[in-house]
Amino acid sequence: MRTTQMLMFAITLVVLLLSTAIPTCTAKHATPAPTPTPAPSPPPNYVNLTDLLTVAGPFHKFLNLLEQTQVLDAFQNQANNTQQGITIFVPKDQAFNSLKNPSLSNISLSQLKSLILYHALPHYYSLADFKNLSQSNPVGTFAGGKFMLNFTDVFGSVHVSSGWTNTKITSSVRSTDPVAVYQVDQVLIPEAIFGNPPPPSPPPPAPAPAPALPSSSSSPPEADKGVGSAHAADSPSGSSGKGGSSASTHRHLRRRPRRSSTWVF
Repeated sequence: MRTTQMLMFAITLVVLLLSTAIPTCTAKHATPAPTPTPAPSPPPNYVNLTDLLTVAGPFHKFLNLLEQTQVLDAFQNQANNTQQGITIFVPKDQAFNSLKNPSLSNISLSQLKSLILYHALPHYYSLADFKNLSQSNPVGTFAGGKFMLNFTDVFGSVHVSSGWTNTKITSSVRSTDPVAVYQVDQVLIPEAIFGNPPPPSPPPPAPAPAPALPSSSSSPPEADKGVGSAHAADSPSGSSGKGGSSASTHRHLRRRPRRSSTWVF
């Protein structure tokens, strides 16, 4: 009996030891759960031109044209996937509203795309870089070919000329390598699309000189001179006769009070 109890106790102890050891071994050989892979984050210098042009400006009209012509994708790729970077000249909405000649409504979609590409240089330029860049005029644009711009640095103020357009950079929206975005007050009109600009209008003629006013010391009217002559002719000294003529034989003229600038008789 005693032997049986001891045997049962030993069996129970062995079972308890085995039940404790099995989970530990299982835990040592268990495969860990896979960790989810996070979404790739954009590079630290990534620039979203849509967000940039939406916040600044207003540049809504230029942004709409970027999207319609699909130039936005080309600018975005140049800004973030090249070593050269990009420089963009962005007209404000008012520049498009005030543009009358030439009109953009009569050009084709291909020409419109070239016009938007004309507003960028395929290289990053800070404001200080334009002083040296102006020595290389004319400068090629993103549109390529004959689409050229001229730059002039006037005491730190950068002027941009296209033949049709003469404007200047009025503010810097962003100027951090590899992307520079500068605001201009006018739409850049290329001669490669619209030809040579019309000659400037001649200056207005000079105003005619004002007529000279009569002097207050001028001689009396001719009528007055006639009165004086008549008065001299009718005077007693001009008549013959002894002791002079009587008052009844001569006509006497009398001046009335002056009422206007002429004499009244």
